[in-house]
Amino acid sequence: MEKSWIVDVPRDVYVQGLLGVYERTDASLLKDVFIYAYERSAARYAEVRQTLGDPDPFRLRYRDAIRQVISEVITQKLSPPAAKDHLVGYARQLPAPDQDSFINVVEAELLALHEGNFARYRVTPSQFAAWQAVWKEKA
Repeated sequence: MEKSWIVDVPRDVYVQGLLGVYERTDASLLKDVFIYAYERSAARYAEVRQTLGDPDPFRLRYRDAIRQVISEVITQKLSPPAAKDHLVGYARQLPAPDQDSFINVVEAELLALHEGNFARYRVTPSQFAAWQAVWKEKA
């Protein structure tokens, strides 16, 4: 049985619900489908949330700054030494107790960048590829 886009709802059940609305103006089956899907989704969210644990408060506090500095490193095609200088300069704007942690987080994020996660830093594939060539060459 083929799945629909709704969590754990067979496509045929979803289609029957839609047909009920369009052919008989009866939304009861579709309503049941959405309630079922919502409950399943909520249960999965609780499982995932429990598995992942609490978000890192430091990363939450500085998520915009982390995104900005990494985006700048990529769009400016900075080599590892230039990126380190840029990062240290950026970190100096932060409260002193947070500077080292910020540098460590950003460095770890830069080292973990790959084709599957660079989009979160709002850069284009061509910008990422150009930066990656410089980054690997100078590393």
